[in-house]
Amino acid sequence: MLMNFLIGRFVKDRENTMDQQVRAAYGTLGSVTGMVLNLLLAGMKMLLGVLTGSLAVTADGVNNLSDAGGSLVALLAVRMAQKPYDEDHPFGHGRIEYLGALAVGCLIAVFGVELLGTGIKSIFEPRALTVSVLSMVLMVLGALVKMWMWRFYTHIGKKTDNPTMLAAGQDSLSDAVSTGAVVLSLGVVLLFGWPVDGYMGVLVSLLVLKAAWDVLRDTVNRLLGGKPDKEVGNQILRLLEKYPEILGVHDFVLHDYGPGRSMASIHAEVSAESNIIEIHEVIDRAEREITREMHLPICIHMDPIVTADAETEKAREYMEHVLAKMEPPLKLHDFRRVPGEKQINLIFDVLLPAYVKDVKTLEKQIDQAARDMDARHNCVIQFDRDYFSREE
Repeated sequence: MLMNFLIGRFVKDRENTMDQQVRAAYGTLGSVTGMVLNLLLAGMKMLLGVLTGSLAVTADGVNNLSDAGGSLVALLAVRMAQKPYDEDHPFGHGRIEYLGALAVGCLIAVFGVELLGTGIKSIFEPRALTVSVLSMVLMVLGALVKMWMWRFYTHIGKKTDNPTMLAAGQDSLSDAVSTGAVVLSLGVVLLFGWPVDGYMGVLVSLLVLKAAWDVLRDTVNRLLGGKPDKEVGNQILRLLEKYPEILGVHDFVLHDYGPGRSMASIHAEVSAESNIIEIHEVIDRAEREITREMHLPICIHMDPIVTADAETEKAREYMEHVLAKMEPPLKLHDFRRVPGEKQINLIFDVLLPAYVKDVKTLEKQIDQAARDMDARHNCVIQFDRDYFSREE
């Protein structure tokens, strides 16, 4: 209810999330809301920490204060990412959002390490705590606020593909769990008088470090360049299947220049006997349709394949059968048969899964299988890494 009210009030054209101004409005709303709520929670918990003498409560408040700093970093990242392209950055500044998520992850990690050290010290040097029902109620309220923030951040992050918001959401979830652990420690002190504050501090620190690891791993993976999103790839393939002139596709690559700023490239196999002007128009139509439907600029490279030569078709079908029976099953593309005086060159590319390492042995096996068909065959193979495997 509150989430929809805030989005409806501060985000115009809320469903048009491919528009950079709309994305910026979502990011600004999430960041400012996070700063306000985290500052309020930090003040409340740090005051309770002083009144109760609880290290875990104070540390939880300091964590919320660092979260407010993370929200400020997120706001700066969203704003800086909106800078238009320039001479030195022809694809814009969208990856700044990834750097923002990286900074948030580092802040979480630093706090987790500091809390771990303080918690261990508290185990060996326990302090007397003053606990009241009111302090526990306020901490439970803080945990509920954090759960709402997790849902709010995650909704914005998924809707706009904003890694900084997703990182903040992950942090809020770990905060809610850690606050629950603090409440549990206060309850144990209130009911039994056992000094478990330090142990809960260590537990909270481990949860915080786990959240930091998740954020840093996901962000670094996007910065390094991961596999293309399966849904994006499958949608492109579904659109290309509408064109009978396109006989097959391969080498799909998604180039990520930041959320909402991706570009794609793919190779499309077409008949070598086709009229080049006509087939070029087909490719142009496909590019325009994908860009229009998916808001994703794409470059389609044409790969002509011979379809009218019986000997070429026979050799191709044989090699496709050979590769399909291998372990792991493989696929080929860009197949050509070039007869010579003493040998027949079979020239093609083979898609390899990332985990296949022994390429030399594999090449010998393929070449021998080709010679089993015809002793004159000589394979000239280009091995490509399979960047995308279709999900049926």
